[in-house]
Amino acid sequence: MTYKIMAINAGSSSLKFQLLNMPQGALLCQGLIERIGLPEARFTLKTSAQKWQETLPIADHHEAVTLLLEALTGRGILSSLQEIDGVGHRVAHGGERFKDAALVCDDTLREIERLAELAPLHNPVNALGIRLFRQLLPAVPAVAVFDTAFHQTLAPEAWLYPLPWRYYAELGIRRYGFHGTSHHYVSSALAEKLGVPLSALRVVSCHLGNGCSVCAIKGGQSVNTSMGFTPSPG
Repeated sequence: MTYKIMAINAGSSSLKFQLLNMPQGALLCQGLIERIGLPEARFTLKTSAQKWQETLPIADHHEAVTLLLEALTGRGILSSLQEIDGVGHRVAHGGERFKDAALVCDDTLREIERLAELAPLHNPVNALGIRLFRQLLPAVPAVAVFDTAFHQTLAPEAWLYPLPWRYYAELGIRRYGFHGTSHHYVSSALAEKLGVPLSALRVVSCHLGNGCSVCAIKGGQSVNTSMGFTPSPG
């Protein structure tokens, strides 16, 4: 049994996407809509056989999502949007509540929006992306995958700052850590490549990109990470 799953990363002026056959992980297409809100936005869509790129005005994220869905059928990647079995959304901040990926319901979405105070640049647009796909694909289940969730296994001595207790109790100031999805994947892939159980693995994972972080992982669980209350520590 295979499932067609869309992976979505909504940014303030961009929309990254992949369509995959799961559980095999076979990539059906991927791409990027960038410069959303500008008259010369760019839409790039790639399959294993072809690449399409178009420059056109895209007013907002609603128009970007609509354009993407139309392209999936218009380019023959899907015969119908009903072939999509699920949509996974990257969400920057899950606070202390979300310790794993979560099926999106109204309550989940409200909590993502409430957590915008901890990630004001990311959570609002992540929530917007979820709302738009739920609106345009109402019958398709959505799952939120949180960048902070992997680090919820940190012990108190790792996540609590040496500051007055009220800063945590009243303001939520603590180490949350980020890039958790990346660190989790790296540790799982390394265990598979080395042929050892994940539970026996001790590794330091390095995420190097526009932002950088390191994470100490023991037995498949995060025990410490370099990013803290915000991604700024790197």
